[in-house]
Amino acid sequence: MAMDEKSLGRQLQSMRLGANLTQQQLCQKANISFSTLTKIERGAIKSPSIFTVLAIANAVGVGLDELIGNRSGHAPGRVLKKTKSGNSFIYFDVNGCLVHFYQRAFAKLAESTGVPSDMVETAFWHFNDEVCKGTISISEFNAKLAKKIGVDSVRWQDFYLENVEPIAKMQETLKWASERYRVGLLTNIMPGLLSAMRKNEQLPNIHYDAIVDSSEVAAVKPEPEIFEIAREKAGVPANQILLIDDSRVNLMAAEKQGWHTLWFDDSRVEESVKRVLSALQPAD
Repeated sequence: MAMDEKSLGRQLQSMRLGANLTQQQLCQKANISFSTLTKIERGAIKSPSIFTVLAIANAVGVGLDELIGNRSGHAPGRVLKKTKSGNSFIYFDVNGCLVHFYQRAFAKLAESTGVPSDMVETAFWHFNDEVCKGTISISEFNAKLAKKIGVDSVRWQDFYLENVEPIAKMQETLKWASERYRVGLLTNIMPGLLSAMRKNEQLPNIHYDAIVDSSEVAAVKPEPEIFEIAREKAGVPANQILLIDDSRVNLMAAEKQGWHTLWFDDSRVEESVKRVLSALQPAD
């Protein structure tokens, strides 16, 4: 094949996410095993069968040449630049940067169950890392949360998706950036929520050069592993990556990996967007 295994893995994942498919959904459509797909996407299989790659291409609706021939994964016709700080790849956090999150959902869940909001929030954080790492399923998370707050059942994903609020100006900034740089999403999120948000158009419908979903890579920010995975998917040196995130802990962890970072404050959207746009000005 024309691509090395890691480039092919990144390209396959990019095409899968572009088709708005989870790994499980793609496996069903392509009639391949989950372990095979995950190994290919990680670059762990040096020479995957051409029949397997063809099945994946058919499942995501692209031709074989398009799948294995586009080494860069760039959107057609895009002129890629670097920022004044030398960044060529921009990762955007989702919750707290592209959407307002949790607060409204906590309030609605508290209202629905009659449980005080502070108790709901405290119980939620007990299990959040587990589900965001994919250690437990979202159904298991719901059962644990329901038991913790003393109710029969909870469907957190419904409260989240119904109450998530796009940060319009930041989403416009992401679209602007995607026309000039390689961009990606790097998010701690529960299984299935990212694809649901894209399907619901709660996130920009653009070409993402990489998407790092914590529930799919089994690591969460600020763990070093997720930043290494994200760097590999970006395909550029660490000092050419900029992370925009609302968590200072995550930003400090990224800095330790040699990344550039920028804090986004979703309580001061106008001010934060101005800082982001200033940081994203091209070098020439």
